[in-house]
Amino acid sequence: MDRKLIFKILAIVGLSFLLLVPLILIEGQIAERSMRQDEVERSIANGAAGPQTLVGPVIQLRYRKRVTETRRDEGSKRPVTTTRIVRYSQVFSPETLSIAGEASVETRQRGIYQARLFHLDAVIASDFKVSVPAASAIEQLLDAEAVLILGVSDPRGLANDPEVRINGQPHRFGTDWAAEELHSKQLSIPLGPLELGKTYDFAVSFPLQLTGTSRLSIAPVGDSNSIRLKSAWPHPNFGGRFLPRERSVGDDGFTARWEISHLARDFTETLNQHSGESLSVDFIDPVNIYLQSERAVKYGALFIVLTFAAFFLTEVLRRAPIHPLQYLLVGLALAIFFLLLIAFSEHMAFAAAYGLAAAACIGLIAWYLAGALGGWRRGAAFGAGLSGLYGVLYGVLLSEDNALLMGSLLLFIALGAVMFTTRRLDWYRLSQNAPERAQ
Repeated sequence: MDRKLIFKILAIVGLSFLLLVPLILIEGQIAERSMRQDEVERSIANGAAGPQTLVGPVIQLRYRKRVTETRRDEGSKRPVTTTRIVRYSQVFSPETLSIAGEASVETRQRGIYQARLFHLDAVIASDFKVSVPAASAIEQLLDAEAVLILGVSDPRGLANDPEVRINGQPHRFGTDWAAEELHSKQLSIPLGPLELGKTYDFAVSFPLQLTGTSRLSIAPVGDSNSIRLKSAWPHPNFGGRFLPRERSVGDDGFTARWEISHLARDFTETLNQHSGESLSVDFIDPVNIYLQSERAVKYGALFIVLTFAAFFLTEVLRRAPIHPLQYLLVGLALAIFFLLLIAFSEHMAFAAAYGLAAAACIGLIAWYLAGALGGWRRGAAFGAGLSGLYGVLYGVLLSEDNALLMGSLLLFIALGAVMFTTRRLDWYRLSQNAPERAQ
């Protein structure tokens, strides 16, 4: 094979690797903008309220117990009996827990960045049966008192001071009681002392208005849990340990219903907001422009390789010489597409940004190649090929689950096209027919 052809192939390979540098720089710029978006979301959450986890309501029963201990005195070696008062508690789950709510979503801007806040308007109802153990020779109980507790991960999101109806009587939440069992910030209502050995019924209901950022989680603390949520937001992501039994998602929003039994959850874990023993709804952005752009850049090297392969075949089959500098300029135009994509998508819909960036780059490359290859037909042919590549890439971005399949098919088709067009080519005689470089 002719040395010039070998050097040309090596030059094309070298240019392909060289163009990875601007692609890496563009990917770094996308990552930086994505981090800035995350910072804005955290800043808005710090000023309003973060992701919310709702735990409860539950009832905590606190006891005082007399404990008698006998130990041997180290000096006299005689037994010594002491008595002390010990405090401990027990948490009761509601027999039934019902939560029905509607969430609206608000988008807040900070420059070109934005974050979403949800505003939940819900009604919570629960029924408790609290059995207070009686004093005995073994359990020397002195007294017991109860408190109703509601755990909220970020109380700044509470938009109201709800009137809590307990057995028909109005009460207000306070924060003067603490429950170590709930690993979150608590609202509480003292229920007063309870008589030992008796069983008490409590019917609790109250409205709740809660604001948070992006995610709402609810811990199913009841023995029987019925949770219904609806919203006009059409892009929910249902997560957590429990998926809805019924759900409907459309352009006008979503409705979802959960029915969870105590057999399906660990009560101790549900009291810990960090355990993940909860259901959740994420009010997600349907198109994350930074994630989409980052995925697109990963196909940049494939774009360059396929375009350079088409250039090389044009040189070989049509005897149209293309200078390495022309390879480089076209490669840079391909790389700039991804920079235009992220810049446009921050100011318009991602689909429009993609179409505008692709049209600009395809038009520039087709116009340039029309002059470089000596005719509009060849420039238009390359433009049509690039349009197909950009169309395939957009399909890959829209269908993340089929990205590997579509990418593999694209490579297979490209290889098949190269093999088909060169199947009768005598590579040993290329040196005799190699086109001369333009002076």
